[in-house]
Amino acid sequence: MKRICTFAAVVTAAAVAAGSAGAATPTLKAFVTDSFKIGVTQGGKPVKSLKAGKYKIVVDDPSTTHNFHITGPGLNKKTSVGDKVKVTWTVTLKKGTYKFVCDPHASFMKGSFTVK
Repeated sequence: MKRICTFAAVVTAAAVAAGSAGAATPTLKAFVTDSFKIGVTQGGKPVKSLKAGKYKIVVDDPSTTHNFHITGPGLNKKTSVGDKVKVTWTVTLKKGTYKFVCDPHASFMKGSFTVK
């Protein structure tokens, strides 16, 4: 009986490891536009709240007058004003509030989301 329980435990552990190895890192899309819009979306919907964990943030910054700057617990990343870029950052989001802005227009090009 002990051998069967040990075998079952090994099979269960292998299945869990295989399942987590195949899990894809969730992707967020961040953007700024020449029409003074900024945002972060997931699956085409604006992000309001996320679970803590590892994410890819794909930033689309096609403007020479804006940048995308995100800050939060342990995170401070930005694109440069003047550069047109598409960049991917892999980050670990922790519990707290994350804010994103266009630095030259921070008074009105801004947003935030929470991580629980």
